[in-house]
Amino acid sequence: MTSLESATQPAADLDSLVVGVLGGTGDQGRGLAYRLAKAGQQVIIGSRTAERAEAAAAELGYGVRGADNAGCARRSDIVIVAVPWDGHAQTLTALRAELAGKIVVDCVNPLGFDKQGAYALKPAEGSAAEQAAALLPESRVTAAFHHLSAVLLQDRELDSIDTDVLVLGDQRAATDLVQALAGKIPGMRGVYAGRLRNAHQVEALVANLISVNRRYKAHAGLRITDV
Repeated sequence: MTSLESATQPAADLDSLVVGVLGGTGDQGRGLAYRLAKAGQQVIIGSRTAERAEAAAAELGYGVRGADNAGCARRSDIVIVAVPWDGHAQTLTALRAELAGKIVVDCVNPLGFDKQGAYALKPAEGSAAEQAAALLPESRVTAAFHHLSAVLLQDRELDSIDTDVLVLGDQRAATDLVQALAGKIPGMRGVYAGRLRNAHQVEALVANLISVNRRYKAHAGLRITDV
């Protein structure tokens, strides 16, 4: 595994790094793993059991490997957290040691659902990303990949996904690297969107996108203009 010291040179070193996806057997995690692996990234997906992760990895192809969550975190340089919100804190707490020293990319959206549709939840820490930072003091936590359609990510007939990825974090080297990672996926661009304290409104916007998609029967993403 490559030391994260070498990861401060954004795009140049990405190919030598291993990206782990916790929650890699769920729709969002599976889609991200597929897109990154197809773009040439080394990818490991994690699940609660290694057998489930290995089966999903075999379906994805492109050299994707599977492991239990601890093994995925341990063997990766960059770890994307794509687990359900209700298991977010428990999963990260259990993996604190394995995630120490890693860049952790949180893409979890705390949402509730009722008869009126999706609505944003606000964790005590302010956001899922800030909860991750509180639980993982020895990791470099960023937030990204919130607004991507799992349907489009997993569509193997779609070569490009036309969207921007908002990236937040408190360390420039980490956000630069995550922006470069997003940019490896055809059609995507990573855009710096502020410090981690601003993650709540980025996570909450997913509720609006769900409403857009339901009304217009679409898989809408975001584009930032004039950048």
